[in-house]
Amino acid sequence: MTNTATAKVATAKASSYLQQLCKHFAHKLDTEYDPEQGWIQFDFGKADLLAHPDGLIMTANAENPEDLARLQRVLALHLERFAFREDLIFEWRP
Repeated sequence: MTNTATAKVATAKASSYLQQLCKHFAHKLDTEYDPEQGWIQFDFGKADLLAHPDGLIMTANAENPEDLARLQRVLALHLERFAFREDLIFEWRP
C-alpha cells in the first residue's frame, strides 16, 4: 500500500473510541485491538489506530488515492457518530 495519511484527533476518550471502532467493524472485517492500539482491515485499505492520553492517532493506508479518501471518510464518519458529544477535528496529513 503506497498511499498513507495520518490524523491525530484530540480527545480524552481515545482508548474507548479505538475499542468501539474495532468492535463495530469486527462483525464484518478482520480486526485486532487492545486498549492502546488496533487495526481494521477493509477491502479497500487498512486503518491503524493508537490511543494516547490526549488523542487518537489514525493512520489510513490504501493502494490508491481514491481508496485512501474513502477510508478517511469511513473512519471520520464512524468516529463522529460514536463521539457525537464532542466536536472532533480531523487533520489528515500524508
